[in-house]
Amino acid sequence: MNPGTAGAAAGAAIAPAPAPAAPAPPPKPTTGSATGLPLPRYAALGSNQVNLRIGPDLRYRIEWTYQRKDLPVQIVEEHENWRRIRDPEGTEGWVQRPLLTSRRSFLVQGEERVLHRRPDEQSEAVARLKAGVIGSLRKCEAESAWCEARVGDYRGWIRRSEVWGVAPDEAVN
Repeated sequence: MNPGTAGAAAGAAIAPAPAPAAPAPPPKPTTGSATGLPLPRYAALGSNQVNLRIGPDLRYRIEWTYQRKDLPVQIVEEHENWRRIRDPEGTEGWVQRPLLTSRRSFLVQGEERVLHRRPDEQSEAVARLKAGVIGSLRKCEAESAWCEARVGDYRGWIRRSEVWGVAPDEAVN
């Protein structure tokens, strides 16, 4: 046996055993612990001044302050009077429940989108909406590709895939 091989064999013999795999995180709840409502679900900011905190208590530091009333957010967790939200950019944190509203809104995503007179791609354009525009959802049929919407004084229909604030198969009444 040559000396280099013996050293390698000895080194292999004392190598530490691999660490056990970390346990899987617990599954996310499908209903809110405070309300019993489904998770995740959409809501909107109810004020132009909403603090996003790193934890569910006033003692936690403020990570961000939203200044855009009606911005749609997704509630992903509940803790007493606090809601963990995810915004359209994927940022998550905790806000106090009274600063949210159940009014449904949407955010236009990507590029300019058309608000149509009817739920039909060929129907007349009521308005052209730039990315970042917020509107209110009036109605979305379950499984429908279209939602009835309002932006300012304009009412019409927009494809659900072109906005953030409504799940693909969700009904909004």
